[in-house]
Amino acid sequence: MLNTEQFAAAQKANLEVLFGLSAKTLEGVEQLTALNLQTAKAALGEAAEATVSALSIKDPQSLLALQAGALQPSAEKAAAYGRQVYDIVNATKAEFEKVATESTAGVQGFFASAFDQAAKSAPAGSENVVALWKSAVATANNAFESVQKAAQNAVDVAEANYTAATGVATAKPAKAKRAA
Repeated sequence: MLNTEQFAAAQKANLEVLFGLSAKTLEGVEQLTALNLQTAKAALGEAAEATVSALSIKDPQSLLALQAGALQPSAEKAAAYGRQVYDIVNATKAEFEKVATESTAGVQGFFASAFDQAAKSAPAGSENVVALWKSAVATANNAFESVQKAAQNAVDVAEANYTAATGVATAKPAKAKRAA
C-alpha cells in the first residue's frame, strides 16, 4: 500500500510540476505582453505617419489611394500578429500537454503497481475478479487514448483551418481588368 514516504514523494513531484507549469505560463504571458507592447508601439508610429500623410493630401483621389494602400499591409500585420499569438499559446499548450502525458503515464504506472501488489495478496479464488479489474483498467486506458487522439485531430483540423483562413485574408487581391 501507500506509505508516508511514497505520499511525500508524490506530493513533492506534484509541486514541482505545478511550479514548472506556473513558470511556463508566466513565460507565455511575458511573451504576449512583449508582443502587445511592440504591436502598440508600431501601431502608434504608423498612425502618426498616416495622419501626417493624410494632412498633407490636397485632392480626394490621393486620399483614396492612401487609404487603399494602407488596407493590405494592415491585413498582413493583423495576420502576422495572430500567428505570433497563436505560436506563443501553442508552445505553452504543448508544454502543458507534455506534462499531462507524462503525469498520466506516471499515475497509470503507480496504480498498476499498487493493483498488482494488492492482487498478489488477494485471497484464493479471486482470480476472476482480478482479471475483470485488469480488463476494465485496460479498457479505460484505451478509451482515454482514443479521446486524446480525437482531441489532437480536432486541434490539427482547427490549425489547418486557421492557416487557410489567414492565407485567404492576407492574399493580395487580383487587379480587375477593364474592358476597352
